[in-house]
Amino acid sequence: MDALLAALADPARWRLVGLLAERPRPVGVLAELAGARQPQTTKHLQTLERAGVVTSQRTGQRRVYALRPGPLRELAAVLGALADSTEQAGGPHATYERYGRGLHAERLAATEPGWADGRSFTFHRSLTECPERVWRHLTEAGPLARWWTPEDLRVSELVFEARPGGRIVQEYRDAEDTGDADPVAGRAEGVVEDVRPGERLAYRLSPLLPDGGVAFTAHVDMALGPTATGSELDVHWRVTDSTIDAADFVAGIEIGFGQSLDRLASILTEDPHDPDSTDPDSTDTRSTE
Repeated sequence: MDALLAALADPARWRLVGLLAERPRPVGVLAELAGARQPQTTKHLQTLERAGVVTSQRTGQRRVYALRPGPLRELAAVLGALADSTEQAGGPHATYERYGRGLHAERLAATEPGWADGRSFTFHRSLTECPERVWRHLTEAGPLARWWTPEDLRVSELVFEARPGGRIVQEYRDAEDTGDADPVAGRAEGVVEDVRPGERLAYRLSPLLPDGGVAFTAHVDMALGPTATGSELDVHWRVTDSTIDAADFVAGIEIGFGQSLDRLASILTEDPHDPDSTDPDSTDTRSTE
């Protein structure tokens, strides 16, 4: 496939493929129709033949080339599969485009400080574990690190002191950046305000701008209650202290935190017996209760 793509990437060779798609032709005719010299055309055809996309045979004094449709159909199938994957409903590309639309709208709205103050977001999830187990995932650094970012990110540093006045630090990177080659994707710092084990957790968290300034402050209130099959989790976000530079962050709240809660629900459903699993080599996690 690599040889085929390399062969087709040249515009002159692509022109020859188009001419051969009409009918088999000799080298001289192909050179004339393509407006090129015959030696150059011969070299291009030889490259296409080595890539398997054309075949040739000698007829008297002429060498006639013909297109082989099989490799092109295989390439078309691969490209079609890539396109289908990209267009998958609810997939990463759909999320990317949705974020892009939100980003455009928020940047237009961010005309002065305080532009997003009072903006609120609510989330609800029905979870399969009892409130006590869910509480550990909300307040203990090991379980918390497993879900507290969207699916394409990973926590690289986490401090969560689950007590009133306790410190919060959340730093995250691209999930595939295991060698820390890329810049930090984001960092937020905050403080815990209220802790009622198994019932309520409230804190404020401020994403930081590249210069270390605060983009905005999120006031997050989580309410947890038991059900016959597990727990109900309700989360309320409220924005204050928004700066003009907060647009990129605000645009991602609904999508990003929604993805994080989906990860939490999936972890509790699929892996209920290992809530503390994390990778100590890639994440600095500390928690104090």
